[in-house]
Amino acid sequence: MKYSHDDENLSLTRFESMLKTNDILFFDSNEFENIIHHYLENGKIALAKRAIKLGLEQHPSSINLRLFQVEIFVIENKFEEADHILDKLNELEPNNEEIYIQKANVLSKQDQHELAIETLLIAIGMSGTPDDDADLFALVGMEYLFLDQFDNAIVYFKKCIEADTSDYSALHNIIYCYDFLNKNAEAIEYLNNFIDTNPYCEVAWHQLGRQYFTIKEYTKANAAFDFAIISDDTFVGAYIEKGKVLEKLKRYEEAIENYKITLALDEPTSFALLRIGHCYEKLSKDDLAVQFYKKTVEDDPLLDKGWIAITKFYMKRLNYQKALFYINSAVNIDGDNVLYWKLYAIVNKRLNFLEEAEHGYKRTLQLGNYELDSWLNRSDILIALGEYHAAILNLTEATEFYPENAEIEYRLAGLYFTTHLAEKGRFHLKNALHLNKDYDFILTELFPNIKQKPVVKAIISDSKNTSN
Repeated sequence: MKYSHDDENLSLTRFESMLKTNDILFFDSNEFENIIHHYLENGKIALAKRAIKLGLEQHPSSINLRLFQVEIFVIENKFEEADHILDKLNELEPNNEEIYIQKANVLSKQDQHELAIETLLIAIGMSGTPDDDADLFALVGMEYLFLDQFDNAIVYFKKCIEADTSDYSALHNIIYCYDFLNKNAEAIEYLNNFIDTNPYCEVAWHQLGRQYFTIKEYTKANAAFDFAIISDDTFVGAYIEKGKVLEKLKRYEEAIENYKITLALDEPTSFALLRIGHCYEKLSKDDLAVQFYKKTVEDDPLLDKGWIAITKFYMKRLNYQKALFYINSAVNIDGDNVLYWKLYAIVNKRLNFLEEAEHGYKRTLQLGNYELDSWLNRSDILIALGEYHAAILNLTEATEFYPENAEIEYRLAGLYFTTHLAEKGRFHLKNALHLNKDYDFILTELFPNIKQKPVVKAIISDSKNTSN
């Protein structure tokens, strides 16, 4: 459907005035189409439905108004009603491509993507202009994407580009398909061919740079982003990507320059602020690094990478009090972020705040971080706190994820001997020695008194003599 925006504001004003006064005013069908289109674009479905109803009362034979009615039914998932109208319209105008497009839309919404493609191909056969073909080719491409048929999708997105070289969404979709198929070489070849005929297409240069970045051809990536910037010197994305390439090339001062250009061109982004901080840290300009890390978390308090960066910055410099201040701030903002709790636990452990560290590891486990280190570190802290039964429970849970693990078995052996459950201690110690004899130092470190028990020494000695 084609829409005219001439006098749209006047038509809308008259229409809304009519709704308020209950006066009946006449609008031609094009005016109704513009009004309905406006409401649909702005998500005002109830007003769109009112306009369709009044429009059909004044223009009962309008195909386009009926097609809008179909759109509403699709939005409301009333597919049978939509089909019913489309079948009637098809009888009236069997060569109207828009009817087939809407039919394909109905089929697509019901996950009947193969039938949607067949229907769109019929519409393409009826289409009279290249611009219409471009839109239809793009729709077919999207249906193939829904089916995960990326090679077929590429074919139709390429047809879309051939019909309309300015359709950058189709270009993005082609590269998305190549990326999914890990066909970087084919993507690069296609983009280079495209650029031969569209040398000032900043989007193509940008995509080409990203492909070279993926395959670690950083010099070529840098050149491609340069051309993207030459084509459009306000292209924020190109400066960002160029900054990332320059970081890989260890040209940190230049990377900072590019990130700072983005701050001048647009609202500062937390990503650019964070990268500037990283670059200053690499250049050992600590004051500037901290300044930009702070700006990052102020700009976007929900960006976990910002809090993690500033916490790790202070950890590397052994300033655990400052690190604790920032990771505490992060945890207070988002108490369900497992990365925060893992760092919280590590920082508190370094400060010998064992109860807080244990709580941190407990939260990481509750939030689904089942890495072996999380289980082991928590148990070691519980042992240090004398919470032996809690440590046993923790390690017993860990065995569900790591059933044959010597580090867990040695700890369980030590704990059971410590809590005077010698039979269980012997069982786990034999398991541990069977799995890895060289890890018996765990007993020495965590349970030095247990290691000296005659029964423990005998089991270790027997195991090592047996292996000899």
